[in-house]
Order: sequence, then structure tokens, then C-alpha cells
Amino acid sequence: MVVEDVRIFTGILLSELVPAAAYPLYSLAKRTFICCGRKHSECSGGIFYAVTETGEKRARQTIFIPHITDNWIRRTEVSARHAPGNSRRSRRWLQKYRFVAPLAGCLLLVVLATVLVNLFEWQGNGGELIWAGNGILLAYLLLAPRWRWPAYLLTGFLALALGSAIVHETWRVNLLYNVLDIAEVLIAALLMRRRSAELPRFTDLSYLFRFIGFAVLAAPIAVGLVYALISQSWTHVPVQYALLRWAGADGLGIAVLTPTFVAISRSNFSARNEWRQGGLYLALTAVVAIAAFCQDKVPLLFLIYPLLVIGALRVDQGWAAFSLLEITAAGSWFTTRGHGPLAAVGFTNQAGPIFHLQLFVITGMFMLYGISVVLERQKVTERKLREIVSLHKLVTENSRDVIILADFNGRRSYVSKAAESMGGWTTEEILAHRSLELLHPQDLPKAEEVVRKLRSGAEGGMIEIRVQKKNGAYLWVKAALRVVRDSATGIPIGILNTVRDISERKRAEQQLEEAYRTVEALALTDGLTGLANRRHFDQYLSSEWRRAMRERQPLSILMIDADFFKPYNDTYGHTRGDSCLKQIAEACQDVVARPGDLVARFGGEEFVVILPNTTCEGARQVAEEICEAVRLRRLPHRGNQPEIVTVSVGCATTVPQFGRHSLDLIERADEALYKAKQHGRNQVYSSDTMNQSYKCGQGCAQPGSSKKKM
Repeated sequence: MVVEDVRIFTGILLSELVPAAAYPLYSLAKRTFICCGRKHSECSGGIFYAVTETGEKRARQTIFIPHITDNWIRRTEVSARHAPGNSRRSRRWLQKYRFVAPLAGCLLLVVLATVLVNLFEWQGNGGELIWAGNGILLAYLLLAPRWRWPAYLLTGFLALALGSAIVHETWRVNLLYNVLDIAEVLIAALLMRRRSAELPRFTDLSYLFRFIGFAVLAAPIAVGLVYALISQSWTHVPVQYALLRWAGADGLGIAVLTPTFVAISRSNFSARNEWRQGGLYLALTAVVAIAAFCQDKVPLLFLIYPLLVIGALRVDQGWAAFSLLEITAAGSWFTTRGHGPLAAVGFTNQAGPIFHLQLFVITGMFMLYGISVVLERQKVTERKLREIVSLHKLVTENSRDVIILADFNGRRSYVSKAAESMGGWTTEEILAHRSLELLHPQDLPKAEEVVRKLRSGAEGGMIEIRVQKKNGAYLWVKAALRVVRDSATGIPIGILNTVRDISERKRAEQQLEEAYRTVEALALTDGLTGLANRRHFDQYLSSEWRRAMRERQPLSILMIDADFFKPYNDTYGHTRGDSCLKQIAEACQDVVARPGDLVARFGGEEFVVILPNTTCEGARQVAEEICEAVRLRRLPHRGNQPEIVTVSVGCATTVPQFGRHSLDLIERADEALYKAKQHGRNQVYSSDTMNQSYKCGQGCAQPGSSKKKM
């Protein structure tokens, strides 16, 4: 079973790695970069869940990194499912050890880079143009979780050792170079990965500066200084020469390879048209690079940078980065062999052309860096603009309020779709009308005043108006207007109008007002007779008292009481008694006809009449007419001497003065009523209070003298 499981896994691994090796280098890097294990993370659809520790708390963070594709996982599961003697144990074994595939990919890429660099560049006393292995390994570390770093560092060390052995380096030099290379990659990775969940962002300007400072300069210089000291003690090579050689080659390798592999890992190479376009671009770049570096007769180096710009702008960042590798390979091959424009300059040794080629390559890489930063900012700006447009569209198309943008002359430039549902007008029809054309004529002056204030400098205004619907009816709306200013000059250029339908609110307000009036009427009206009640009487008397005091005019009150009303209720019942009170109330209202007069029910069978601007004689006349009106109704009353219903009236008149109260007038009228009842009822008795010398006999009935009996 173990042999069978090993055979299954080996077959699956080879079926993935061998075809990948046949693809271009970016395909292999794309498919075999990173795959997370199962111990501390989960792999699903290109998403890596890293577990980081802060103190004693663990934070689960989501990281999007390239790793084994879903296609590889499906092929692995299918192969395991159809293998002879398939078992759950085999599948678990494959799931547990599938991280070996990206480690194998890392091993293969670093070995290839080591061998190819030595094959291309190592020429006698020349030097290395670029050291690619460290850049590839650093890309793996920056994309992998930290707990995977030991495995990748060990794999990188083995790959460097294997590549050095293939090119026949001595074991002592091999060991020295490999230890220093691993130390350099580890220092750069630790300086760049401040947090475990941080991923490389070469389109971020601050991250790019950190990368150049730490990974491209600090780490190669620090390790190169150690190498230079050791090299001086072994071979007596000058320290500055050894340092420049190490730091230049390693720094250039990290500067070119690390961002290139990260860009390749994030590029989309799955679409067929992308492959066709990218392949043509790489072929064109290869032709131009070979033509530029293989001869020095025709200057063609100026064509390389425009090709890089075209690739970054029109093709893809990953393809442009890979094309720079092609340019580096072509330049290295021909320059180290004494061909091309850089070798023909006439340097005394081969280090000069290599140094200039390094400057040429690093300049191209920085150009790609700058383009990537600009493109990323452009993408961020476009994304924000799309979000703003989407949000604007969401608000305007789903808002129940109508949004209108117009200039100060009333010409509309924008109307939201809510106008169709609010007024029945289409957007084109509303745009054809001026701002104030659809307003109700009564509301037009009010709206013009608001617009005038906005023109004069007001920032906003609010108005409730009626606008015409398409069917001719009018709709109550609330318009919130605000001045729109030019963003550059700050000059007012128009009005933003947000219109809300308030017809339901207006209808509710009208109903509420009617209900208030009804309640107020009920609160101020006697329920039986329909006259003003005691509360209304008190309010009205207080108001008329203040007015009469202010105008120095007389104020009169009549107190009316039905004669022998209790025996009437006992004889005819309470229903007839209520009807009798209604008849008396109607008789009083028939007599008291002036708009300023008030007839009220005082309580029980008593009524009261307020007569503003009325003298004692006028009040007595009104009282007599009320008594006569009641007698003319001929309401039977066996308990009363005339055998009909009669009333007694007490009159009181005064000119209100400061220091006196309206209750004094009521008390005097009540005293007069008492005297009228005391002297036989069915009569009017007056108590004049206009001044101390005025006697009631002057135009008023004296006690017992102005009685009319039936």
C-alpha cells in the first residue's frame, strides 16, 4: 500500500511539474508558486487564511496569494480517485503532502536560474550581470506565510547548491555563496515583511521605497561586505571591487526578479487571447533585444524602453516584467561576449560594460515601477469614480424625491426619474419647461422671492408650493433649494432642487385642523343647546373686559333664568325640560343678533348674554325683548302663574377700570336677577354700575316699577 501511494503521488507530481516546465517560465511560476498547508491554514480557490499571533490573541486574516490552481487540485483528486487500489488513506496522504509541489517548483526555478546565470554571464575575469536565484527565492518568501519560510529556505539552499555543483564550483566556494545568499534573502524578507499577513505591493509608492531601500540596497550591501572581507582574505581581491560586484549583481537580481515574479503571479494568463497577445509581444521584444545587443552598427537600444512602456500600458504588467527578463538575458549574453553597443564603448576591462548594462536594466525596471504606480493610482481613481457614479445612480434612480438641477434662468439640465411617478411628466417634458412654469399662480410670487434671495447670496431655501401634474391637477410639494457653485471659482452657477411630495402630509394636516376645530367647538359649545358654554363665556368676557377698558366703552351683561324650572321638570319630565331649555336658547339667539354679542349657557336653567358697547338702556331693551320672545313661544307650564314658560332677567352695566375685575359685573347681574325673582319673576331688573351717581331709574326699571306680568 505504501509503495502504491508513493507511485500515485509521484505520478501526480510529475504530471504537474513536467508539463509546467515545458511552458514559459511565467507559467511555471504562476502554477507552482505557493500552496498553503493544512496545519495552520486552509486552501480554497486562491484564498489563503493566515493565522498570526499578537500577544496571546490570534487573529485570522484573509490573504489572496497565488498558489496551486484549482485545476491542479481537481486533477490531483481525479488521479487519486481513479488510481488502482484507491483508498481514503491515499487521499489523506495526498492532501497532507501536496505542499511538496510548490517547493519542487521553487527548487527547479532556482536551479535553472543558477545554471543559466553562470552559463550566460560568467566569462573569465568579467563578472555577473545579475544574480537571479535570490530574487526568485525572495518572491516565494514574500508571498508565503512565515511558518513556511524554513521549508523554502532549505529548498533554496539545496537548489543553490545543486546549481553550483552543476556548473562545477568547488565545495568551499559553493558553501560560502549559498550561506551568504540565504542570509541575504532572509534579511530582505524580514525587513520587508513587518507583519505576517503583509503581502508585496509594488504599486504602493511607500512599499516600493522600502523594497528598494531594504531588499535592493541594504541586504545585498550588508552581505556583500561580509563576502568582500572573506574574499580579500582568501584571494586578496580589493574590498570595494568585491562589494560592488556582489551588491550590484544581487541587488539587480532582486530588483528585477522579485517584482517580476510577483507581477507574473498576479497576471491573468488563462485567457487564450491574452496568450496570443502576450506571445506576440514577447516575440517582438526578443527580436528587438537581440537586434539591439548583437551589433553596434545600427543604434537600436532606444527602441527597448518604448517597448517596455507599451507592454506595461497595453498588454499586462506581468508580460512587461517578463519581457525585461528577455532583454536582460539578451544583453547579458552578447555584452559578456564582447558584442553590442555597450561592449564597443572601449572600457579597459569587462566590468565596465556589465556595469552599464546593469544601469540600463535597472533603469528599465524603475520605469516599470513608475508606470505600475501610476496605473495603480489611475485604477484606484477609476474605481472611486465608478463607485461615485454607481452611488449617484443608485440614489437618483431609487429616491422618491425628484432631484432637479437648473440654472438661475430656470433652464433645467438634469431631472431624476422620480418625476415621472410624482407628476406624470416624462424627463424630456420637464426639461422642456422652465423652473417656475408649472407652479400654482398663487404660489408663484413666493417661489420667485426664494429664487431672488438665492441670487442675492443666500445658500439655500425651503418652500412649500403646489405644482401642476400632467393631468392638470395640482400637487403639494416641498422644495429644498441650494446654490450650486463652480468647484474651481466658487461662483454660483445654478440651483439644486430636491422636491418631495407632501400631499399626504397636507391632507393629514387639513384633517387634523378640521379635527382641532371640531374639538375646539366641542370644548367651547354647550352640548344641549348649542350655545357657548361656561368656558367660552369666561374667555370671551375676559377679552371684552380688556377691550372695553382700553377703549373706555360700557360693557353690559344679562343674567337669564327660567321661572320655576324645577317644578317644570317634575311635572313634564327631564326630556321636556331639555326641550324647554333649547326653546329658551333659540329665543335668546333670535333677539341677540349683533356679531359681537354672545349668548351662553351659564349653568342649569341659567343663561347669560354679553353685550359689548351697550349702555344700561340698551341692555334693558334687549332683556325685555328676550322676555317677550320666550312668552311668545307659549310653552305650557302649569306650575307658573301665567301657565306658560317665562324668564327673569338681571342687567348690569359698567365701564371697566384698572383695579376692578369682570367678576364684579357678573355678581351685580346675579344680584339684579335675584331681585327680579324676589319681586315676582317674569320681569327685568337692572343694577347700574356705570358710576356712583347714576341711578337705575334713569331709563331702567326701578325695583318693582318696570315689571310686566301676564
